[in-house]
Amino acid sequence: MSCIDYTSRWAVWNGLLGLGIIAGCATSYDQPVTATAARSTPSAAVSAGVMKPTATGSLPLPGVVRNWQEVRLQAARRLVAANPTTTYTGTVPDILLAIPVLEVELNGDGSVRRIDVLRHPGQATDTVKLASDAVHRAAPFGDVSRLPKPWRFTETFLFNDDRKFKPRTLDQ
Repeated sequence: MSCIDYTSRWAVWNGLLGLGIIAGCATSYDQPVTATAARSTPSAAVSAGVMKPTATGSLPLPGVVRNWQEVRLQAARRLVAANPTTTYTGTVPDILLAIPVLEVELNGDGSVRRIDVLRHPGQATDTVKLASDAVHRAAPFGDVSRLPKPWRFTETFLFNDDRKFKPRTLDQ
């Protein structure tokens, strides 16, 4: 029997998720991208919210992003598309295996520059590596060179007991 009752656990989890959300919102800006950023062509699937790998198995080119909220949403969709066997899209279970929170710093072209772990889970610590590898498979995330710096976003990974994750951005 645990020393912490379920009410306290939920308060802790909700607090940690709230911190992850606040950290993600701290870098969101609403400034438009200029026409020169239109080099990458958005596909109809991306704009409809559905992204599927192409016939060759690679992801389609990332779409044009105008603000950091669009970067986060496109990144979350790319995470699911690039990792179909290790993600789930249904309802998040009441009790999660692990909730790592990563801050992804990008280069101007949307490639990954660095990943910092903002929250290490107390159990299932291997999920941090699973999440980090998933980010690298989903990159690039679109041309962010016209967005204000710092070029980074935060994502919370909601792992279920099968070690499959759902990006928190898609659960909002």
